[in-house]
Amino acid sequence: MNKSYAADLTLFAIAFVWGATFVIVQNAIAFLDPNMFNAVRFAIAAFFLTVVLLIVSRNLRSIFSWKLVAAGVFIGFWLFGGYALQTVGLLYTSPSKAGFITGLSVVLVPLFSYLILRDAIKWPAVVGVVLAVGGLYLLAFTGTLSLNLGDLLVFGCAVCFALQIVFTGKYAPHYEALPLAIVQLWVVSVLSLLYALFFENWQQALVLETYLHADVFWGLLITSIFATAFAFLAQTALQKKTSATRVALIFALEPVFAALTAYLWIDEVLTAKQLLGCVLIFSGMILAELPISTWLASWKRAKLARSQSKQ
Repeated sequence: MNKSYAADLTLFAIAFVWGATFVIVQNAIAFLDPNMFNAVRFAIAAFFLTVVLLIVSRNLRSIFSWKLVAAGVFIGFWLFGGYALQTVGLLYTSPSKAGFITGLSVVLVPLFSYLILRDAIKWPAVVGVVLAVGGLYLLAFTGTLSLNLGDLLVFGCAVCFALQIVFTGKYAPHYEALPLAIVQLWVVSVLSLLYALFFENWQQALVLETYLHADVFWGLLITSIFATAFAFLAQTALQKKTSATRVALIFALEPVFAALTAYLWIDEVLTAKQLLGCVLIFSGMILAELPISTWLASWKRAKLARSQSKQ
């Protein structure tokens, strides 16, 4: 299988895991405040990957160069910003509007990729992005078009997530994926903890009974190992093999999977409009993935060859 398509399929699986854990996280943060939950979640994930690194490599000093740490801190800052702004924004806006605005990162990634990385923007990707944004609107947006403070905060979240994808694409080819992912996760954990200490009921995290609650225990176990440790390690490693725009389009499927798993687990029914939104997102991703420019070039060459043979 082509390495690029193998990378896309793995990222597709990550989007599925993130979407499937939405209900799990929603249940868990009823007992442990969101940023405190993220602090513990990312700490477990970072510790898990650190242990893995200690097993596979004994010379950590040569791995964790200052440049790698600086890159990991920089990427981790944007990742934390995305989670923190989304969490605070949800206090002032509806989940449906937040879902749509967060999904706008699919538009911002190719723009930032062009401005920061000078990546060319291909027209199939542009059409795919437009379809995906339309699909996100139909899937998640049910409120009014008026904007409030929460909407602006969530838009900041979309900017942060887009920059995290873009800068991962910039730095991932130059450093080993495992240590770079570890630095990112520790940064998110520490910054989430600092946020929780100032703005949340962090004392919940010191009570053993909090973790014995089934929703919190399974929520932390599943999200920390599968949806965080493996997911961000895979993203860091695989962005060497695919473009930031393709990653953004694939990750736009997350709300689709969230809606589908909500239907399967808590009987949340999708409307016809939401189903159409899912179809548009899938269509946008597929359109952006197809080598249309190559097909058109081949068709033109074949047409030219036929015309020359008739002469």
